Amino acid sequence: MSSEAGSTQCRALIEAKESLLKAMNSLGAIENSDQIQTILRDIYNELEQLHESRRIEESNNLN
Repeated sequence: MSSEAGSTQCRALIEAKESLLKAMNSLGAIENSDQIQTILRDIYNELEQLHESRRIEESNNLN
């Protein structure tokens, strides 16, 4: 695994977050999908935390 910014892991996290955003936007047009949207938002937030941890780790490896 590369320790440079923009690593494979970071790119995968970004792609996963973008996919969740698309799903949440699609669900916005569907009635009674509030619970699913909440779950997806929670998953998005967990991925964001993982991504932030990776950014910090990779930044520290560069210094």
